[in-house]
Amino acid sequence: MGALPGGPRVEQLLERAVGTAPGRLAVASLTYAELDRASTRFALALRAMGIGRGDVVALPMALDRRFAIGFFGIAKAGAVSALVNPLLREEALAHVLALCAARTAFVTEGQHRVLAVVRDRLPALENIFLLGDGAVTGLSSMDDLMAAAPETVLPEPAAGPDDLACLQFTSGTTGPAKAVRLSHRNLTVNAAQTAWCHRLSADSVLVNHLPTFHLMHLTIGVTVAARHVLCPGDDLLGAIATARAEGGTHFYSLPVRLARLAARPELPTLRVPSLQAILSGGSAMPPSATDTLSAAFGVPVVQGFGLAETAPSTHLGSLDRPKTGSSGPPVPGTFARVVDLDTGVPLGPGANGEIQVRGPQLMLGYLGRDAAEDLPGGWLATGDVGHHDEDGYLFVVDRIKDVFKCDNWLVTPSEIEKVLLRHPGVADCVVLDLPHEFSGAVAHAVVVPSAEPATAGELATFVNTRLPYYEHLHGVHFADSVHRSPTGKVQRRDLREQLMAKTRS
Repeated sequence: MGALPGGPRVEQLLERAVGTAPGRLAVASLTYAELDRASTRFALALRAMGIGRGDVVALPMALDRRFAIGFFGIAKAGAVSALVNPLLREEALAHVLALCAARTAFVTEGQHRVLAVVRDRLPALENIFLLGDGAVTGLSSMDDLMAAAPETVLPEPAAGPDDLACLQFTSGTTGPAKAVRLSHRNLTVNAAQTAWCHRLSADSVLVNHLPTFHLMHLTIGVTVAARHVLCPGDDLLGAIATARAEGGTHFYSLPVRLARLAARPELPTLRVPSLQAILSGGSAMPPSATDTLSAAFGVPVVQGFGLAETAPSTHLGSLDRPKTGSSGPPVPGTFARVVDLDTGVPLGPGANGEIQVRGPQLMLGYLGRDAAEDLPGGWLATGDVGHHDEDGYLFVVDRIKDVFKCDNWLVTPSEIEKVLLRHPGVADCVVLDLPHEFSGAVAHAVVVPSAEPATAGELATFVNTRLPYYEHLHGVHFADSVHRSPTGKVQRRDLREQLMAKTRS
């Protein structure tokens, strides 16, 4: 990996790519030279607004070339990116923007409609701009800002590789999102680790078939001056056709989408001669789908493991020796262990326990919290249960926390319960995850009706119109009571087993 783990700032990744391949396509239709010029103009526009070192700028993770311009421009200005999921609804969006105290926010057209509902709850938010091709009355766009940027030389930010580069948001067991503080070194080191594991080079063509622009996919490509092809939307066959037409070498998608692709009747007719690997992460890939796709395309189909707290990757499936169902060995420079859930004693191969990790990509800490409390001894307790084999390959088998993943999105049951309890027809409730063939898991609710009962359909509609799709209820089941322990804790495991038995019968 050369000198990359030394930890330059993220904008220096772009500078290096421009120096080696200025005319090569970088993201969508932008060359590296064009991306560099556009991000510099964006940085100048931010500086003209008084935004500089340490100021937080909210940026939606839209699968759009402007995300790349925005991220590198914010870094060049010396500011901090707060990367916001564009699918968040009102309460969650208000929470993350208040948590990071963003003075300026860029939003998609759809996100602006959501933000308008809670705008009065965000007094620190001074400026809102549109990111995208749409138009909103009274709202200037990123393009407008760049066009009006002053013609001057951008000063170098007085900051180093260990300064804060961005905030990414994650959810804990109690529901509210936490802001993860990632340094420039965290991001550049993990980009180098991932690019090495995925065998990326300047000749690679990364096809991103994802609902949002994950920062990792941007930085790994820029690290080696590779090309990004963006495939917005969920058209599986269209994405494969794009990969074939553009000479895609690495196809990145969600496990749920790849599982659906494996089940398509057209699969035997699909060909991408240039393809070298199919890659996913964030939630488990069904082993049968993994084997089916690998056989169909003749390439390794691998997944990884990581968290927002680790920038994000700690384990990546080996392209040389893939193992179905495994998240692969630790990436270079990363240490991992599995410890007993009760004693914390490290366990040997094959024994399930909590997965703990440490390495140079590990976060600075959570915003507003003492890192020493969250990272005792420099180890991060992931809250996931799994084991490693004799070769050090990780197998994730369960979770400690009540949260689960649907279509790669982290879902917190308590957040859905809060919405459900606002309905007058609900006296008590608990939300559980049940397995789903394609999405990994989906939310179901056990409801104790009030004196003004509602139908299952009415309750599902009430919730689903107020939350993003991955938090939608896929079933509502009525009960006389919700079983709790003497201390009042919901016995989720027991309830889940009962509900699964009921749905199977």
